[in-house]
Order: sequence, then C-alpha cells, then structure tokens
Amino acid sequence: MVTLKEIAKECNVSATTVSNILNGRPKVSEETRQKVLEVVHRRGYQPDYIAQGLRRKKTNCIGIVAEEIDQFTTPEILEGIMEVCEAKGYRTMIQNMRLYMRWNDTWYHNDTAYRSVMDPVMQEMISLKVDGLLYVAGHGRIIPYLAEHNSIPSVMVYAYTESEKVPSIVIDDEKGGYDMTKYLISKGHRRIGVIGGKKDNIHTQKRLMGYQTALFEEKIFYNPAWVRYGDWERPSGYEQARFLAQEGLTAIFCMNDNMTGGVYDYFHEKGVQIGEEISIVGFDNRDISEYFYPRLTTMELSLRRIGIESACLLLDSLESGQSLHTKNVVEKKIPCTLIERESVKCIIP
Repeated sequence: MVTLKEIAKECNVSATTVSNILNGRPKVSEETRQKVLEVVHRRGYQPDYIAQGLRRKKTNCIGIVAEEIDQFTTPEILEGIMEVCEAKGYRTMIQNMRLYMRWNDTWYHNDTAYRSVMDPVMQEMISLKVDGLLYVAGHGRIIPYLAEHNSIPSVMVYAYTESEKVPSIVIDDEKGGYDMTKYLISKGHRRIGVIGGKKDNIHTQKRLMGYQTALFEEKIFYNPAWVRYGDWERPSGYEQARFLAQEGLTAIFCMNDNMTGGVYDYFHEKGVQIGEEISIVGFDNRDISEYFYPRLTTMELSLRRIGIESACLLLDSLESGQSLHTKNVVEKKIPCTLIERESVKCIIP
C-alpha cells in the first residue's frame, strides 16, 4: 500500500502539504496541488480511514447491521440510509447477518442462535470504531439487545427497542390499518373481513387495532369471526378466504399482498369477480400488486423514508454532539400511503 509519506517524498513536499491537498485545504499553490493529485492518481493512493479515525477519534463511518438484505423491506430502507450518508460525507459499512437465510423464521425466539450471530457483529463494529450504528430489522418486533452496546450511538430501524437510549423509526401500522378500513367504509362496505399475518406479530396486531378503531368510530359491530390469521404467504390467503367466503362479506382486508394473491386465487377459482362481487385490498404495495387482475388497491410502506429519517436522526445527533436519548425521540412512526386501483367497488346507493 502506498503511504502518504511516499507521495510526499516523490513530490518533494511535506506530508502535511499532501494531507492539506487531499482534505481540500487551500494552503498551497495550484501548481503544487496538481502535481500531488497527479502522483496520488498514478500511484493509486488510498487514505487509511481507520488510522485517520483513531487520530481524530471520529471515523466518519456509519455501521449498518441488517438482519437480512434479501427481505423485501430492506433494500429500499438501505437506499434511504445511503442517500443521507453520501450527502453528508459519511462512509458506510454493512453487515448482513443472514438470519432468515440461516434459520427461516425459527430464530425469532431462539436467543442463543440470534446472539451467536449478533454479538460478533457488534464486537466488530465496536472494534472498527464506527461513529454510529443503524440496525435494520427484517420485520417489526421488540429487540432489546441493541441497548446493551451503548458505547455506539444507535438507531433501531423498522423495529422497536423500548429503550430511551435507542430510538426507533417504524412504519405506522396502526394508522395504515385504520386508513384502509376507513377507505372501505367510505365506499359503502360495512361487512369487512380481515386476513392478518401471524397472530403474535406486531404488524398484525397494530393493523388490527387500526381496523377495530375505524369500525368503532363508524359504529360498526366488530365480529371476531371475520378475522382470520395466515402466515404472510400466498397459500394461507387462499385457505383463509375459503372460511371468509361463507360469511357474506362485501370486502376483505388482507394484511399483505402475498396473502392477497391467495385470496385472488380462491375467488377466481370459484368464479367470483373481484372488484364487482367482492372487494379486496392488500398491504405493502409489492411489485405483484400492480399485476393482479383487477389491479390491487393496497397500502404502500414508506420504506425509503424510514431509511432517510433513521440516518438523519443518527447523523444529526453525531454532528450536534447531542446524545440520542436527549432528542426526545423514543419512537417515530412513518405513515403509509393508500394506493387506489381497481379491486374495490363502491356500493353506496
């Protein structure tokens, strides 16, 4: 590796001069600057960021720990984070724990398995002296462990910590469920079934709470028999649609677009016209939702904005010198956006 001192020697200038040029300090002549930059380019010199960080006690590097980069929510969140870090001159270091690839969904309550991956990753981030850390969860749940590593300012992304030391930036699932139900009611629907994800899942619980609140405000009776639970996958949507089809519903609210595909499969199989004889809505606005027939009305997750808000909160704290727990942000909810297409019929006379 070419060193800064070697560049200085070849240019017959001091190492301080080379450093000033590389850091954009206007303390040298244009001739000297061009000479140094030409040698830097020709020799392929790369600064030793870790050594610089140790000297300055600031690396301008943000650690990103992702539970699974392949999760559909993660790429857009990372895009938002990277956009902010790039604009503010911070480098990023990403660790993909690959938890879903390792154990599918069997690791959620397996503390030993989780920590066997999590602890070494955190130790590496600490040893690399990252200025701050963003933990990108694969799905919403309470994650208590990040608060233990309080030597690094950290923000939880797309999940919860219940710790004042580690603020959370999350999707507003409850408002999303509320808005979707209100939308269906505005179209004249009062017999509205629900297909949730797993019953103990935070996304399911909060979206269901929004559904219940909307019914209560409109003085519509909540019927627990109209609420079924799947596993977020398409076949479970088909299975739960089979039960709800017997209830005389005019609309079904599916809590993700994957399960909605199974509901479409069921009603197409039975010759029931979606958007006419039964109204269907989803959640997530996955790519597939626009290719259903009829195109699916759904709720879009503001994933890129979650990434942007998370990075801004962390970097603002680092640059202001104000610790995260003094910013009075324990949990910030990012709203969803209703995407209206053709899968809902207005039945108001």
